[in-house]
Amino acid sequence: VRVVESGGESVQSGGSLRLSCTVSGVMFSIYDIIWYRHAPAKQRELVATIHSGGLREYVDSVKGRFTISRDNDKNTAYLQMNSLKSEDTAVYYCNAYASGRGNFWGQGTQVTVFS
Repeated sequence: VRVVESGGESVQSGGSLRLSCTVSGVMFSIYDIIWYRHAPAKQRELVATIHSGGLREYVDSVKGRFTISRDNDKNTAYLQMNSLKSEDTAVYYCNAYASGRGNFWGQGTQVTVFS
């Protein structure tokens, strides 16, 4: 099983980025996809979840700015991030989870928001 994130880069405050998470080796459609982030000197934070059935959830700090989506045909999930702030700077990790099936993580992608 492989989980590969991409799309992280340095962007000016107020800008946008789209992160991608491609999962191979499993039946992608039955997995919940969760984006986490880990900033220096902070605890890992759950950012957004898209369940296998399509339900979406967000941490309060990103509501209205981030959108999580998935394309089951491409085995890929996305995190569209708009109106980025310096506090969004972190390594973003993708997690694929299905109860009784597995819990898989990617290596992370760095997002840096500068003023």
